[in-house]
Amino acid sequence: MAHKCFISFKTEDIAYKNHIRDAMDIDMIDKSLNEPINSFDDDYIMRKIREDYLSDSTVTIFLIGTRSSEDLGSHEQRYIKKELQASLYNGQNNSKSGILGIVLPSMYDSVYQGSYNCPTCGGSHNYVGINDSTVIKEFNHNYYIPAYGKCSWSEDDRYCVLVKWSDFVQNPEFYIDKAFDKRSKPIADKTKVKP
Repeated sequence: MAHKCFISFKTEDIAYKNHIRDAMDIDMIDKSLNEPINSFDDDYIMRKIREDYLSDSTVTIFLIGTRSSEDLGSHEQRYIKKELQASLYNGQNNSKSGILGIVLPSMYDSVYQGSYNCPTCGGSHNYVGINDSTVIKEFNHNYYIPAYGKCSWSEDDRYCVLVKWSDFVQNPEFYIDKAFDKRSKPIADKTKVKP
């Protein structure tokens, strides 16, 4: 099933955005914000993104590269933060979008850090480094939605979908569909627009 996709990216990663748009056979409408909105009013920026770019999209693709972290500061991340906030917003003329995080090759080692033995349950878990040094809070919080009393997160415990670039290019519709389907799952009620 075809979905209207908004691609949130840093300018350093535009080649990946263009590859998705131009070289991949994905039935989608690219509604990306290519020019900054000339305003310092956060509410205005968020409203314009919702109205002009996200109002009819159903999945936001967030490209996770070396310049996508919260640690770079709110001004540096102003647009991608507003794009993800608007994607998570569920209100009049704007329904919540599914969020698909694509880890670009430059970030594989930072995000996928192997497995560890859990001191809580004694089992082995994969360590996925989704935190302020790899992504913005809007993705981090909605990937690792607080699950009190648990030592790990299952697919049902996460709103955001995460995939390596190399896996995404092999089957993009599968991952876009997964993100789209999260919109109607119980976990969608636990998302937070501004963590």
